[in-house]
Amino acid sequence: MPPTFNKLAPVLVVDAIEPCLPFWTDRLGFTRTVEVPEGDRLGFVILAKDGVEVMYQSRESVRKDIPALANGPAGGANLYIEVDDVAAVERAVKGAEIVVPRRKTFYGADEIGVREPGGNAVIFGQHG
Repeated sequence: MPPTFNKLAPVLVVDAIEPCLPFWTDRLGFTRTVEVPEGDRLGFVILAKDGVEVMYQSRESVRKDIPALANGPAGGANLYIEVDDVAAVERAVKGAEIVVPRRKTFYGADEIGVREPGGNAVIFGQHG
């Protein structure tokens, strides 16, 4: 019998966590639920809202925590977050770099995608 999966929470690895926080907390209303310092900066943080979690870990923290992953290939992640009001999200992220202009998809979603300050793409989609 295959295992049961309970949750998926992305961990975005960035050079510095602090510049990424206002995007989630100030613009989108996420709350910091866990913070782990790494020297005088954050090494790890969990942000949560409405059952959605996004985690950030600094590259320096990864080097110390899981050395085998420290020299992995460079690259970012694309997050897809389903929302109930894409127009409200569009207003909240105004000024962020647009990577997917607002569109209606072939599968019926109203979407917009932006780049968060850590360089990762976040696509917000309203279905129905």
